[in-house]
Amino acid sequence: MFFNLFCTILLIIIILFLIYSLLPTLLMRGLCFRGFKKEVTDGKRYACLTFDDGPNPVYTPRLLDLLKRYRISATFFVVGVHAEKHPDLIRRMKEEGHLIAMHHYQHVSNWFLTPWGTRKQCVKAQETIAAIAGVRPVYYRPPWGHLHLFLPLAAKGFRIVLWSAILGDWRKALGKERLKQRIVKQLHHGAVICLHDDGENPGANDDAPENTLQALEEVLPEAIHDYTFVTVDTLYQISRR
Repeated sequence: MFFNLFCTILLIIIILFLIYSLLPTLLMRGLCFRGFKKEVTDGKRYACLTFDDGPNPVYTPRLLDLLKRYRISATFFVVGVHAEKHPDLIRRMKEEGHLIAMHHYQHVSNWFLTPWGTRKQCVKAQETIAAIAGVRPVYYRPPWGHLHLFLPLAAKGFRIVLWSAILGDWRKALGKERLKQRIVKQLHHGAVICLHDDGENPGANDDAPENTLQALEEVLPEAIHDYTFVTVDTLYQISRR
């Protein structure tokens, strides 16, 4: 009897989890901005490089140096607690023309947050960044791209951004060469490429961003001849033409 009751409770929990978290993630992702493939009238090809989970004191400065060298504007979806630890890097992002967007205040999945918990994470991240950089980010990427049933309400006032390609660069074992191949393959007009400048989160490797830096070092010299790299807000405006 106890076993049957346990199985029933477990089944109810699984069903509720599917309804609240997994199914909305699968169904609602199409409503989030993920780039585009339409041609634009000015004849240029636009793409967007985005970097999640930072800032990181080791890798983010090197990444900013690299982007500055090639005059590339990128978008950083920063974690609030990391921004508090490294405010100088947040200010540098702003000064060098990058878009500061946000993950959560802490790198926690929406699957395990109530709607109020999601709202709290978003608002606290926004206020943290605003206090440092003087700008209030509105572009928001949920950690791991996890959504839930009430996210449109919980994230009201924010514009949810996912990606056209997420390349697995949080794993060191992927290696520079395979990552380089994936970047080249996924670059297209209107692409939103998701990369990482920090590897301290669950499931990631601390030194994985080294691959990302080395791969970009080899890809960007050629890519800048074919694409104009812009921030997410610019790409969004282009997509609406």
